[in-house]
Amino acid sequence: MSEISDSPQPAGGTKIPVKIVVAGGFGVGKSTFVNTVSEIEPLRSEATMTTASAEHDDLSHIAAKTTTTVAMDFGRVALTPEIVLYLFGTPGQQRFQFMWNELSRGAIGAVILADTRRLGDCFAAVDYFEARNMPFVIGINPFDGRRTHTIEAIREAVQVEDHVPMLYCDARERGDVKNGLIALVELALMRERSKTHA
Repeated sequence: MSEISDSPQPAGGTKIPVKIVVAGGFGVGKSTFVNTVSEIEPLRSEATMTTASAEHDDLSHIAAKTTTTVAMDFGRVALTPEIVLYLFGTPGQQRFQFMWNELSRGAIGAVILADTRRLGDCFAAVDYFEARNMPFVIGINPFDGRRTHTIEAIREAVQVEDHVPMLYCDARERGDVKNGLIALVELALMRERSKTHA
């Protein structure tokens, strides 16, 4: 499995729906990730940020951000002619994390986005999926366009095991987003195969 289709698939035939969660901290690029790769017009639940949220949300590294996801983002993309990925982006703020259980129900795993300027913001998502033994990959979203830290250094800072895939994943670049999704699907398939051979 090496590529996500670049064009919508023809109607007909059996499709295998696969649910994937896109998680991470506030303002880390989840909505952009879903929007970049979705073959349909993404469903977004963006609300304008107000001064009331300033008491709860750290805007120090994302001062230009004016909206935030308050429910979820939803998109769809064909991985192969048979496999269709349904992407569910979670809200990033801690006060909305009660919604993660519903959004994660039935998912094969998650792509967790991380920002090297504030790696601590991804810890809640890592803890959440580790506690539920769900496969996840970590995509490093380089907001300045530069890959200033090595994957090894980031892995050490985030404290995840070597078996957890970690890759650079610019949420604005379709190729990077594809790679993150493929890495997760391959990880989930490998996990399932290991169960059947146990």
